[in-house]
Amino acid sequence: MSRPTSRSAPMIPILTAFDSSPDRGRGLARDTRVRWALEEVGQPYEVRYLSLAELKEPAHRALQPFGQIPTYEEGDLALWETGAIVLHIAETRAGLLPKDRNARAQTIAWMFAALSSVEPWILEIESTHFHDRGQAWGADRLAQAENRLRVRLDDLDRALGDKNWLMGEFTAADILMCSVLWRVKGEPVLDERPRLAAYLARGEARPAYQRSFAAQLEHYQRRHEARS
Repeated sequence: MSRPTSRSAPMIPILTAFDSSPDRGRGLARDTRVRWALEEVGQPYEVRYLSLAELKEPAHRALQPFGQIPTYEEGDLALWETGAIVLHIAETRAGLLPKDRNARAQTIAWMFAALSSVEPWILEIESTHFHDRGQAWGADRLAQAENRLRVRLDDLDRALGDKNWLMGEFTAADILMCSVLWRVKGEPVLDERPRLAAYLARGEARPAYQRSFAAQLEHYQRRHEARS
């Protein structure tokens, strides 16, 4: 449901994304999370693709103070930070938050947990592999991060239990949690926890996710072919 464009229809959300994604179309860039949420609620959107240089220019920094993607524009609203964007989509469209007040609050808590309790340890492992490989402290730092991630995933596994989704029904929390778990897809730390691996597979099987993944992959492939 995405379409690359410049600024146009005022009430169609405009999402920014990497013009040439560093993940080579694997769907790990954070705009995929926002695309997925928009697809789940049936909201058409447009995408403005930016180069790494354009991310640091004043026009983009006026939308995103840290020069990152994604950003989200809708009318006179400009948002950044993936969690905030997905929460806004869930709060303004039906289908991603429970109607019950307490269940709604718990869903939002799970959204925070995905980004604050689980993802940081995955990113710590990735950072250590990339930046500290071969350093004297690298092995200890990596072992600590891996141990903390195992603990977090064990906690998550117990909380999920035999449910299909964190809250029983699919919510915005599952978009963010599955998006976090993608980063360890196929790794022993996930495969050793069959319920979590199956949970991620259910997320990937959703038609809305399939559309969001295909949209970002199509752009990457088109850009790659143009440069070949």
